[in-house]
Amino acid sequence: MSFRLAAYAVCIDDGRVLLARYVSPKGEGTWWTLPGGRVEHAEDPYDAVIREVAEETGCSAVVERLLGVDSRVISAAESTNGVLHQNVGVFYAVRITGGSLRPEPNGETAESVWTPLPDIAGLSRSVVIDVGVGLAVEAPGTGHLASFAVGGLVRH
Repeated sequence: MSFRLAAYAVCIDDGRVLLARYVSPKGEGTWWTLPGGRVEHAEDPYDAVIREVAEETGCSAVVERLLGVDSRVISAAESTNGVLHQNVGVFYAVRITGGSLRPEPNGETAESVWTPLPDIAGLSRSVVIDVGVGLAVEAPGTGHLASFAVGGLVRH
């Protein structure tokens, strides 16, 4: 079994959400996701989300609040590495405070864009968008959304 702890930024401003277009280094394609990624060993997820926003988008940001946590188990048959995998995502409401959008230098984020919330439904995207935006819009008191099926072009 593999395990990944990740922190994601949900930046919503004026009816738009900040998205990053991820390009797989393994040739699996490209998809949209929220800025964020792996929490390094001994790193606090709070610090990781700020670092990831800066790395992937070129912008500085501040955390406004914790939105919630998503834990998803992916079967070995559906996992990209062929083993049972658990991904735990920590989602934060984040506000951009400076900088300008740019591709990630020497990284996997090809571009970052502000996207109107109604337009995200038509994108080939990551499940983290659904979870993050759901947590931001629904604001469940528990910080946890009901589980939903993942399939097709949806990635985690």
